[in-house]
Amino acid sequence: MPGTLSWQAGRNDKKTGSAVIHSLLVWLVGECIALFARLITAVRAIWDGIEPVPHQRVYFANHTSNGDFVLIWTVLPPAMRSRTRPVAAADYWLTSGLRKFIGQAVFRAVLIDRNPETRTMDPITQMVEALDTGASLILFPEGTRNTTQASLLPFKSGLFHLATARPDVDLVPVWISNLNHVMPKGETVPVPLICTVGFGVPVHIEPDEPKEAFLERAQTALLALAPAKDTAP
Repeated sequence: MPGTLSWQAGRNDKKTGSAVIHSLLVWLVGECIALFARLITAVRAIWDGIEPVPHQRVYFANHTSNGDFVLIWTVLPPAMRSRTRPVAAADYWLTSGLRKFIGQAVFRAVLIDRNPETRTMDPITQMVEALDTGASLILFPEGTRNTTQASLLPFKSGLFHLATARPDVDLVPVWISNLNHVMPKGETVPVPLICTVGFGVPVHIEPDEPKEAFLERAQTALLALAPAKDTAP
């Protein structure tokens, strides 16, 4: 019996040590990603109508680059960053061991299967379950990167369904400016430029508000944060 207990204690110590090393690695990789993002973008957060305090929110933003959620995540204060999870495509973040580690362990992304024919879980259910654990979310209601000349693509219905499911959660519009020039489509080497991330006044769904009216109001709130150079004529 003493030998068994000693063996079990040693095994538990190894598990604890591995967990500590894993946590340190996750923290270190996260800090390196945030530092790199700041170095190449000199990103500046603009809190206009909302304060950078720990509070559950859904940050909904324009989407022009693969690095969009990284920039939002980077500018959040550490206490907020640790509880904020991006909603991201599973087919991108599960394609390699490194991406899987960064997506699941570092960003703790809510990974969505974008193919309705293969998905086994409803994306709205996944997001609601994440909110119910106390997490905040980063969401791109356009659904895909905007590579057109329009300021925004029409919003998908996900933001409406999320607002309907959890109407008390603040929906915060976020405008990312310049990142599409830092990471142009098809390029692998970033071009250093100054970027801004503007946070606006939260939006909430009104009782019995129709989907179209809510999405138009949310889109208007997001566009109101855009610098003139980002607004299509």
